[in-house]
Amino acid sequence: MISNQSFEATSTTAENSSVCDEEKVAVAAATGGGGNSSGRSEARGTWKHAAFHVATTIATPAAYAPLPFAVASLGWPLGVTSLVGGTLATWYSSLLIASLWGWNGKKETTYRHLARSIYGSWGYWSIAFFQQVASLGNNIAIHIAAGSSLKAVFKYYHRDGTLTLQHFIIFFGAFELFLSQLPDIHSLRWVNALCILSTIGFAGTTIGVTIYNGKKIDRESISYSLQGSSSSKIFRAFNALGAIAFSFGDAMLPEIQSTVREPAKKNMYKGVSTAYSIIVLTYWQLAFCGYWAFGSEVQPYIVASLTIPEWTTVMANLFAVIQISGCFQIYCRPTYAYFEERMLSRKTNSQCHLRNRLSRLIFTSIYMVLITLVAAAMPFFGDFVSICGAIGFTPLDFVFPVLAYIKAGKTPRNTSIRYAVLFINLAIATWFSVVAVLGCIGAVRFIVEDIKTYRFFHDI
Repeated sequence: MISNQSFEATSTTAENSSVCDEEKVAVAAATGGGGNSSGRSEARGTWKHAAFHVATTIATPAAYAPLPFAVASLGWPLGVTSLVGGTLATWYSSLLIASLWGWNGKKETTYRHLARSIYGSWGYWSIAFFQQVASLGNNIAIHIAAGSSLKAVFKYYHRDGTLTLQHFIIFFGAFELFLSQLPDIHSLRWVNALCILSTIGFAGTTIGVTIYNGKKIDRESISYSLQGSSSSKIFRAFNALGAIAFSFGDAMLPEIQSTVREPAKKNMYKGVSTAYSIIVLTYWQLAFCGYWAFGSEVQPYIVASLTIPEWTTVMANLFAVIQISGCFQIYCRPTYAYFEERMLSRKTNSQCHLRNRLSRLIFTSIYMVLITLVAAAMPFFGDFVSICGAIGFTPLDFVFPVLAYIKAGKTPRNTSIRYAVLFINLAIATWFSVVAVLGCIGAVRFIVEDIKTYRFFHDI
């Protein structure tokens, strides 16, 4: 096999070699890690940096703020089971993705290239599609959440202010366009370190204020029964499953791992486990405390349910905006990488460098305008969360990792352990495939209902 590869490499034309090199350079620019094996010397991240990136992409206020509403839509038994099961399943599948690093002797630096190495071209295009759906849907959802948080802070200081939600969505989009000029994921490491502190700050503030508000409410007035007609309860439950899938969304694990120094697997295992420790401490407490405090009346975005003291909700909203700004950038990168592979020159002279920067400014501006326009036109936060979780994140975070692990032949040699792993993997893939379909049905239904209720560019 090695000799065949050597022969093919020496017989490749100079033109094709140039194209391959250009793609590697573009991927390196997008991820900060370099192409396959040749770029590993550029990977500088530690396991702590990996933890920053993973936690920033998953544990966002936009992801776990809807969890109390999701639990309320399912009720205590099914809600707790779904949340705990989702946590354990994605933790497990994230470790499986990390274990596939260099599975065939080559180090694939993007999710879609990893899929191609296992499944061929159809795997590449399938993952590219799901990754784009996840990235675009996630950024629309968190863009709405950031605009809502900024508006809440503004209204605290200027109750009679005339600025609308759409203004703040535009302000946030302009700031993200500025951050988009940073070259790669590794260059965001200090931004994401600040985001981790903001995640902890948001969770701590929101959990504390939720408990405080809950104790101030007449507990006898709180109902935990599922609301609405039978069909409404079913669709709310479907929608909740999509929201829970969204809350664990991480479509960027190979891209993050490509920024981590060797031993990449060991460092990624530590980074993922550290990130999930933060997730367990924040997700579960906020979800269960929020449902306990407000019962079935909890809002889709938990901060909207908080009333006293007002200054603490301002803190929570500021923490949310800071954290979301880093998460937004992580999820821009697959789209940016796609364009960079095709548009940026690999030459290093000053003229090409200037042209590359101008090209980057143009396509990042187009991307940001489109995301901002959709977020401003249809600010239905909860619906985007559910449909993005169902269509985008469920295949990437639950289904593909467990099936790819089997396909790559990585199951243990011990017969009993191998059968146990096969059973667990197939059970996860089957169940979450069903969740994807149900979540999509629930999300589409609620989007249709919201469009009937609200007009475009509605100031919520």
